[in-house]
Amino acid sequence: MTSSFTESPGYPHPFTAAPQGHVYRSAAPQTPQRRTAARLRWVASPPPGAVRLRRAVPVTPYAGPPSYPTTPRWGFPNLVWRRPTTVPGTASGRVRPIERIPVLAQSLATILWTFAALAVIAAGAEIWRYVLLVQSRNSALNTDVVAFSDAFVVTAGLLTTIMSLLPAGLSVWWLLVARQAAAEQADERPARPVWQVLVGILVPLANLPLALSVVGELEHSVLRRPRDERPKPSRLVLVWWAVWLVNWVLLAATIIWRTHSGVQAMADSVVLVALTDLAAAGLAIATALVIRRLSRLLIPIATDRLREMRVLKVDGAPEPQLRTARPVGAAR
Repeated sequence: MTSSFTESPGYPHPFTAAPQGHVYRSAAPQTPQRRTAARLRWVASPPPGAVRLRRAVPVTPYAGPPSYPTTPRWGFPNLVWRRPTTVPGTASGRVRPIERIPVLAQSLATILWTFAALAVIAAGAEIWRYVLLVQSRNSALNTDVVAFSDAFVVTAGLLTTIMSLLPAGLSVWWLLVARQAAAEQADERPARPVWQVLVGILVPLANLPLALSVVGELEHSVLRRPRDERPKPSRLVLVWWAVWLVNWVLLAATIIWRTHSGVQAMADSVVLVALTDLAAAGLAIATALVIRRLSRLLIPIATDRLREMRVLKVDGAPEPQLRTARPVGAAR
């Protein structure tokens, strides 16, 4: 910084700013000596060359779209649909129902097929017990075989009963999420409130006819059919409903028949339990097929059906033709 003293007339304020610096003037009584000193002011300014001015960036005029000597062979990937959460940098406030469908459908498929296999094993245990009952009419049975059969029946039946709660609860959850997802896709409200859906699926006797209506309405909404049109369930949904009825009828018959006494009633109850287990396995398989079909209809492109492909080599492609040079100054 450089300093200089220049003369300046008196200012009306005690402290007055100069054009190139700051002037400090005392407000004390003016004496001859102070009047002489008041005519001097101290100005601070930077030395020459200390402040560098920015160079103005020249604006380049628009020269038109880019041009290539040959036809470009690059391009954007052929993607029709992609979930927003797969794009980096995008934030999703909440998980949409359509995004929960793949996870629920995949988990339910594994659980339902596992339960079906367990129910078939439980039915096999009951059939083996019935065979032992028939053999006991004419000959004595080995105590070890009978004890193993009883343990097998009890273990398989207990595991099947406990395991049935998991697919039942997840299936109801998937049903509610699928209804919401189908309604959002069609930009409509669900056909029924949630409490009617729960009554039509969980309440005994009421769920026998209402289960078909609930699943049929879901399929109707997933297929984007008109709302005022009467739902027409597909053959798969009708088969599922038939197995649903058979399973509930056999379950009620088994519970009622076990209240009877007598050897023949016990043998008949063993047969009914085996049939009920087979019906439960069939219902699990039919449910898995219905969930897979409706989930694929809700999601246009499933993640497990996508394959990453890339071009490794091109054979027989014609050589690109070079474009003629454009004259200088020609318009694009």
